[in-house]
Amino acid sequence: MQAATHFIGAHVSASGGIANAPLNAQKIGANAFALFTKNQRRWQAAPLCEKQIESFKQHCDEANIGHNAILPHDSYLINLGHPDDAQLSRSREAFLEEMQRCEQMGLSLLNFHPGSHLKQISIDECLKRISESINWALDKTQGVTAVIENTAGQGSNLGHSFEQLAQIIDKVEDKSRVGICIDTCHMFAAGYDLTSEAACEQSFALFDKQVGYQYLKAMHLNDSKTPLNSRVDRHHSLGAGYIGQAAFSFIMQLPATRGIPLILETIEPEIWPDEINWLRSQTKLLDK
Repeated sequence: MQAATHFIGAHVSASGGIANAPLNAQKIGANAFALFTKNQRRWQAAPLCEKQIESFKQHCDEANIGHNAILPHDSYLINLGHPDDAQLSRSREAFLEEMQRCEQMGLSLLNFHPGSHLKQISIDECLKRISESINWALDKTQGVTAVIENTAGQGSNLGHSFEQLAQIIDKVEDKSRVGICIDTCHMFAAGYDLTSEAACEQSFALFDKQVGYQYLKAMHLNDSKTPLNSRVDRHHSLGAGYIGQAAFSFIMQLPATRGIPLILETIEPEIWPDEINWLRSQTKLLDK
């Protein structure tokens, strides 16, 4: 469907129904997008109906956006490493429902935050629970890859270090259906320097060594309102925060970012078209 090598977009609104998301992506000149397939702050959601799904697929076709350029995000309530067994079970069921919605919509990725130990169990035990949760959901679904988002390391949230991400993947049985979404703001807040081309070279080489580019399935491109290693998740517009523009130019020229969703979650939706165009202009430097 798509000839472009870089899939660039933003997390767009699905207000009024999932079929509106590709229309909103098209309006900003995107050839990729992220969305919530249900209300991200509620456990329950009405099942998707066939009419909604058909309209969604039709609008994606009209916008020339393929399933491999779409990055749905699960509910913020889900904690796949929850220390309480009853709450863990509830999170797993909700995660499975999100995976099944992706199956119904013909999507191949589901982005999620790994989980938190809530200061009640060890880091290793929590990471093990996250891996087991992924295995449980993968066993009950097909065709959808579980894409773990790195975190900023706020509170008891895990997945902020590359070692922790690698530890989760290590215990996932079907490694063909697990991957990573790197959020640049989270990466920076967790202590990985991105403030220059040299710093980016070093930080991304570390990711490749400790996790592996073969697992990089998506990125969230966000500048940071807080300094390096702040452990605070506050997004900013590209070039307006502590990271600066050099990192995003580097990322657009990194071979590993071709053919995966590159999604803005920056704070000024009104300038998303400008940010998308600027990111696209950086890919042209590859041809010079």
